[in-house]
Amino acid sequence: MIINAAAQSAGTYPWPAVRAVWGPGRLWTSHAHHSVQVSVALTGTLRVRTPSCPGWQSCQAVIVRPDVTHEIDGRGALVLFVFLDPDSGLAIPLVDGTHSETTIIRDDVASRWQEALGSGPTIDPQRVDLWIAQELTSVRRSPQMHEGKQRVLRHLREDHLDKRQTSLAALAGIAGLSRSRLMHVFTEAIGIPLRPYLLWLRVQRATCALASGRTPTEAAHLAGFSDAPHLVRSLRRTLGTTPRQLLQRVT
Repeated sequence: MIINAAAQSAGTYPWPAVRAVWGPGRLWTSHAHHSVQVSVALTGTLRVRTPSCPGWQSCQAVIVRPDVTHEIDGRGALVLFVFLDPDSGLAIPLVDGTHSETTIIRDDVASRWQEALGSGPTIDPQRVDLWIAQELTSVRRSPQMHEGKQRVLRHLREDHLDKRQTSLAALAGIAGLSRSRLMHVFTEAIGIPLRPYLLWLRVQRATCALASGRTPTEAAHLAGFSDAPHLVRSLRRTLGTTPRQLLQRVT
């Protein structure tokens, strides 16, 4: 099942400040994305590793910082993933509180989370929403952003992801900055360059379209990908999954 929590509207499909996904675990191969990821084993155990820490670490729950390449092995477990936009006030406290690439959650905290969330037939969107509100987003901070960059983000999140409206010239005009200055300001503020960020927004848009019942080809076109194979490659790089595997978790 897939739910949206604290979503911000962006045209037909929501641009999620927070997105929660849960279902049977598997091996999520090496990938990276521009979200804070909170992973919880509702049953069973997780294993996580990164290129800088290649040995598997076992845990019940883990936080992965944005743009960190990682693998997660959830085979045999029931797993909940929460993706939080690192540039929103919701995720800033989590980002500030986790200085390493991955943070293993203490067993007592993970047990509290598991009890609040339930497992199997007892987990539902209401329980997940309440847990997110109480445990992950109870403290919020306003992000400090360059005004021009804020205008660009609003433009992109209003479903303007086609190539014409995301050209560097178009975005520089919206920001009121030169092209080179926009690229510098954006990378400095967000932590990744503009083009990888656009790819992540397109992946988010495509996953929302898939969850609503669109085919991979339809989702690819709606999100601004050239075709379904392009979407498949992008999902593997950013989420370690494919459209088919993603849809297996939608009910």
